[in-house]
Amino acid sequence: AIVTPFTDDGVDYNKLKELIEFQIKEGTDALVICGTTGEASTMPDEEHKAVIKFAVETVNKRIPVIAGTGSNDTRHAQELSKYAESVGSDAILSVTPYYNKTTQEGIYEHFKFIAEGINIPVVLYNVPGRTGLNIEPETVKLLSEIDNIVAIKECNLSQVGKVVNLCGEDFTVYSGEDANVVPLLSLGGKGVISVMGNIIPKDTHDMVVKFLDGDIEGSRKIQ
Repeated sequence: AIVTPFTDDGVDYNKLKELIEFQIKEGTDALVICGTTGEASTMPDEEHKAVIKFAVETVNKRIPVIAGTGSNDTRHAQELSKYAESVGSDAILSVTPYYNKTTQEGIYEHFKFIAEGINIPVVLYNVPGRTGLNIEPETVKLLSEIDNIVAIKECNLSQVGKVVNLCGEDFTVYSGEDANVVPLLSLGGKGVISVMGNIIPKDTHDMVVKFLDGDIEGSRKIQ
């Protein structure tokens, strides 16, 4: 989940290119651009879209680019997601409709509308500590039945086991908390969308790969 570097005048595209090249060189498997760490919630649409486009063009298909396009305005989230697809993003990351604190049915309808507007994969983002809203495991299960909703960035560790059991192997759970990567992997998760990966990408990558390759102790030591 890469940061967006700024100068006093706006986005520092030279530095962003440098950061992207650093991530690829260090073995990062995919980049999330304009997520929470990328400060998307305080970027005007013009800037938000320009950064997504720049990242896609800079990466140039070497690794997947996942565009942060979440909003508590359902139509706005779909519009941003359509734009991300139009410029070549490989997937989108979409957060729950924060502050609105909708019902579980509302969460389902929100994400269903977004997913139906695009053809690329959707990664849900559940972060109750920031949004005041939790996607219940049963709702994740219903959402996972929509063809292009394929994964969740999960910050609620207490429900990971249930989500994995309900959704099965075809649905991927990623950790959204750097302190809980190994615990989440032990419950059936497959990786992390990481903030510490901005400064220690190789360690972050290796921690996950070691676990998935069966080197639990090596993974635990990195954690």
